[in-house]
Amino acid sequence: MNILIDLLPTSVIIDKKEYDINSDFRTSILFELLMQDKSIENENKILMALQLYYPVIPKNINEAIEKMLWFYRCGNDIRKSKGNGKSKSVTQVYSFEHDDEYIYAAFMDQYNIDLQDIEYLHWWKFKAMFNGLKEDNLIVKIMGYRSMDLSKIKDKEQKAYYKKMQRLYEIPISKDEKEKIDEINQILLNGGDVSKVL
Repeated sequence: MNILIDLLPTSVIIDKKEYDINSDFRTSILFELLMQDKSIENENKILMALQLYYPVIPKNINEAIEKMLWFYRCGNDIRKSKGNGKSKSVTQVYSFEHDDEYIYAAFMDQYNIDLQDIEYLHWWKFKAMFNGLKEDNLIVKIMGYRSMDLSKIKDKEQKAYYKKMQRLYEIPISKDEKEKIDEINQILLNGGDVSKVL
C-alpha cells in the first residue's frame, strides 16, 4: 500500500468476503491502549480488539486477527522489518493515554486539525501526520528525550539535563504494575523467592 497513490482501506477481504473495518483513528488508539492494559487477560483482549475493529466479526478468527494487525500497522508487513534477529528492548516514546494533550496540541498547531471536533480521520492518515510532526512540537521533543541513550552523552551537564528531562516526562506506570514492583521489592528485601509473583 502506498498512501500517495492507493485508496486507504475501510474494509478487508477474509475468505473471499469483504468485511468493514472501523478505520477511524480513535479505534486504533483504543486498540493500542487495550493492548497496553495489563489488567485485562490476553484472551479477553483479543475478543475486545475484534469487537473494536469489526462491526461484524468474521468466522475465520485467525485471519480476522491477522488482517486487524495488518490494518493497525498501516499495511506494513512485520516480517519485512529490518533487523539482525537480535531482540533489543524498545523504549516506549509516547503514550496515547499520558501524552494526549501534547498530541492534541501538536495537531492543532501544525495541521490546524481539532482532534476533538473532527468526525472522521483514517488511522493511516493520522499515523502519517503523527510521524511527520515537526521537531518544534513539544511531543516530538518529549519523544526525543525518552528515546535518548544517556550512556552515549559524554558532557556531564548535558547528561544531567537530559536525565532530568527523562524523569520529568517519564511515562507513568500503572497502579497494578507499581504494586507488583513494590511486592517484588518487599520479597527481595526479605530474601524471598520472586518467581511466584512473576
